[in-house]
Amino acid sequence: MAKIELKKPVVEEISAGIKDAQSVVLVDYRGLTVEQDTQLRKSLREAGVSYKVYKNTMMNFAFKGTAFEALSPYLAGPSSMAYSATDATAPARLLSEFAKKNPALEIKAGVVEGTVYDAAGMAKIAEIPSREVLLGRLFGSMQSPIANLARVLNQVAEKNGAPAEAPAEA
Repeated sequence: MAKIELKKPVVEEISAGIKDAQSVVLVDYRGLTVEQDTQLRKSLREAGVSYKVYKNTMMNFAFKGTAFEALSPYLAGPSSMAYSATDATAPARLLSEFAKKNPALEIKAGVVEGTVYDAAGMAKIAEIPSREVLLGRLFGSMQSPIANLARVLNQVAEKNGAPAEAPAEA
């Protein structure tokens, strides 16, 4: 079997993984112990983020013709990639958190929703909270004025001598 035929399934695997990905982050994993790498993989897997080590040439072939092609210049030295199809900021956020505790892990670059970011840009992306947290904040901010209005109306009604709650009509 020719070498190219052996590499084709790997390129297809990468292509299939990034096809629906909202973000891809490249990292240099040199210096991580097996235990640290296992912890990293576990935390990423729990968050629904795929993480895999591939040869740079394989990733380069898979990136060609996609939004992730701009990552090619960053494919130097040992590289692994983390990608997510559900949460665009999850790979950057989780890798950044892990890198704070384990400085051997170095974020090289990434693409988030079609935009390329270097390591500094990925650090900024990592500061963005998850979608669930943002939705919670949004709903909380929407609920707050309504709750305040209800309290004020209740206080006005009590002050005017009306009962706190209207009686149910039969």
